[in-house]
Amino acid sequence: MHGPNFVFPNAEVAWSLMIVLYPYITGLVAGAFIVSALYHVAHKKELKPIARLALVASFCFCSFATLPLLLHLHHPERAFNVMFTPNFTSAMAGFGFIYSFYMVVLIIDLWLVFRQDFIDRAKSLPGVMGLLYKVLALGVLEMTPKARAIDKKLIHFFSVIGIPAACVLHGYVGFIFGGVKANPWWSTALMPVVFLLSAIVSGLAALVVIYVVISKIRKAPIDLPCFRSLLNYTWLVLIVAVSLETLELANRAYEGGHEWEMLSTLITDHLTYTYIPLQIIVGSVIPILLLPFAFRAGANPKFMKFAGVLAGLLILVQVFSMRWNVVIGGQLFSKSFRGFIEWEPEFLGREGILMAIIVLCLPFITLAVVHKFLPVWGKDRDDTDEEATAAH
Repeated sequence: MHGPNFVFPNAEVAWSLMIVLYPYITGLVAGAFIVSALYHVAHKKELKPIARLALVASFCFCSFATLPLLLHLHHPERAFNVMFTPNFTSAMAGFGFIYSFYMVVLIIDLWLVFRQDFIDRAKSLPGVMGLLYKVLALGVLEMTPKARAIDKKLIHFFSVIGIPAACVLHGYVGFIFGGVKANPWWSTALMPVVFLLSAIVSGLAALVVIYVVISKIRKAPIDLPCFRSLLNYTWLVLIVAVSLETLELANRAYEGGHEWEMLSTLITDHLTYTYIPLQIIVGSVIPILLLPFAFRAGANPKFMKFAGVLAGLLILVQVFSMRWNVVIGGQLFSKSFRGFIEWEPEFLGREGILMAIIVLCLPFITLAVVHKFLPVWGKDRDDTDEEATAAH
């Protein structure tokens, strides 16, 4: 490359759009699971209407968390070598074990929450559907009060384990980037924390949108206290996440090291639209200002839904922009710090825009399908137990 952007041939975008999508989808996993855990562990009863939805959504997102990585690999069949020939000193290899552990915890938690429903449907539905639910119930079609009490304790136990597992799952992604010492855009101790907080807020924002959309399709009213609480949590986590991102950048600017001139040029000239306009103004400032009007006491329900969904969508854009700016932005400058390269994703191809859209849609399509088989809106068994106790 000639001209003012000349660099030595040591800069290339090896981690492209799929590596942007990978932390984005895993972030939705962590945020959604934490909402479920807040109900089962912290006993936030106001979140009960969406506790099951959050758990199912987390499972659907987690099911496709590895797909971007597999599409990025030229030989995806070699991915299993990480498990068969483990290297415990490799940060890259750690994902296989962290993901597998979290997925097992999530599946067990999901099965325990819906076990009674599997039993009920196995008994009531004839034919193939009845057989399907019998298989899901693992052939056990009786639920005694003692077994139910044990299930409740196990749900609490696995939810407690799932919270740090979800946090490690996504904090690990930030650790991968933060551990690249030679790249000043990535190398910071705050990178895992920033990734984790943005993951949680993206999962919360996704649940806001999903809850309203599904309620609209079901023609069912949303639970206002639940929705207000969800918006409140989203706003609080968003403030913390944006504050840390801003402080981290301000600290770099204040120190003014030799790399700051290059980083400031990267932000203003090469991330022209995705950083300040999209990530900061559209995705951060507007939702921070909008959400308090949505969840304030006495807010009009229609305005609450409109403002909540709008803020949720903007936050999802913000988090995707943040992933893009970190992953792609960190590869746009030369390792010699002597120039920049320009890069645009292809539309077609294994890692193109079209494939990224398909991958991003798959968890939502799966959620729509799973929603037909799992009683996401079924009455919580805790309520049944409490009502039976009160009646007795």
